[in-house]
Amino acid sequence: MTTSRGRRPQRGVRDAAWTTALAVPAVVLVAALVLPLAGLLLTASPSELAGGLRHPLVGPALRLSLLTTVIAVAFIIVAGTPLAWFLARWRTRAGRVLEVLVQIPVVVPPAVAGVALLLAFGRQGLFGPALARVGVGLPFSTPAVVLAEIFVAAPFFLQGAVDAFRRVNEDLLVVAHSLGAGRTRVFFTVAVPLALPGLVGGAAMAWARALGEFGATLMFAGNLTGRTQTLPLAIYTALESDLSAARAIALILMAVAFALLLAIRAGARR
Repeated sequence: MTTSRGRRPQRGVRDAAWTTALAVPAVVLVAALVLPLAGLLLTASPSELAGGLRHPLVGPALRLSLLTTVIAVAFIIVAGTPLAWFLARWRTRAGRVLEVLVQIPVVVPPAVAGVALLLAFGRQGLFGPALARVGVGLPFSTPAVVLAEIFVAAPFFLQGAVDAFRRVNEDLLVVAHSLGAGRTRVFFTVAVPLALPGLVGGAAMAWARALGEFGATLMFAGNLTGRTQTLPLAIYTALESDLSAARAIALILMAVAFALLLAIRAGARR
């Protein structure tokens, strides 16, 4: 007869084997994620980083990235907040189809996004001739950078905003209506404040995505220094001649991403 004391070592061996089977791939994945970041941080001295930051590409690219991403995210918030509200409240088949459509840029490869923007707003595109007649030429211009950033970043804000509005307690909206508040007042004084953490988190994610946009911008706006060359494009250009400059710009983007992640997590905890 097998005693319970004899079964415990066997169970312990099986538990250890199971833990090891789970731990090995987990450790490999952590290494794949962490080691590149360590390589970025540990392969340069402070003097090399300072020299990289003084590279002529860095200043114009940083200014352009800040300008275009702020404009893009401001537009996304202003136009996307009411759209997210309608998507959260419009629980019909048409609403679900529209929600899927506005999320497509998340899964579209950057090259496809660039081609789509060119075919829509290029000189020979769907709306290009009409824009040309009123003197507007989008491709290879700063507005093209903004448009590319809006295209790739807006779904991140919308996803967070829709989820936040769906979590708003319906009873609070009913009470506000019963007290005489109109739809506009209920939206701005009840729904938006209650959904604000989700809106801020979505805006932060959208800004991070816009700041890191590369493929669609390169294809639709080009890589013109001071005009369309954002920080990711400056890394691409610097790699051809000055690795220290590319590393310095990459560290800027990584620091911004890390700060945003900490801010989002802190907001979620609150």
